[in-house]
Amino acid sequence: MTSVFKNTAVAIFSAALSLSASVVWAQTHQHAHPQGQSKASTQRTVLPFDEKTWAHALHHGSRPAAYLFTTSYCSTCPAAFAVLHKAVQQRKDKPELNAVMMDVAGPQALRHAAHFKGMTQMYAFDGFEPAIRQAVDPAWPNVTPYVVLVDAKGQTQRVIGPPTPVMLKRWLAPA
Repeated sequence: MTSVFKNTAVAIFSAALSLSASVVWAQTHQHAHPQGQSKASTQRTVLPFDEKTWAHALHHGSRPAAYLFTTSYCSTCPAAFAVLHKAVQQRKDKPELNAVMMDVAGPQALRHAAHFKGMTQMYAFDGFEPAIRQAVDPAWPNVTPYVVLVDAKGQTQRVIGPPTPVMLKRWLAPA
């Protein structure tokens, strides 16, 4: 009986290890993008987001762009991101749609990428979380989803929750 139990345990462990390796491979395997497949649909890296990242993004980042600040436990963040994705779907010049994970990094952050269809880049807080939030917005009350829209002129709009249609229109207006 003990031998049967041991063999079963080994088989289960081996299957779990194999599945885990497959998931890691799928998350890190780079391949050529078939014609028409966007970079956003295959993004598999997490960039660090520290106290200096926000100022750099505002001065040197793509415009227009959206940043959704989220946590791994935010139940309303995927819906807020869906509003952003829907707003840009018909545009030829796709604005960046970025997600910034505040509480997990690396593979843990990438697990949430599936929740953010159309995401351009995943970032993860790297450093002292209150200091990073302060750098983004001193008035931010640490509530998610927190969305910052950067328009073509570099002007920002900030909102807790999904942006309104008026905000989206202003964000996507030509420069």
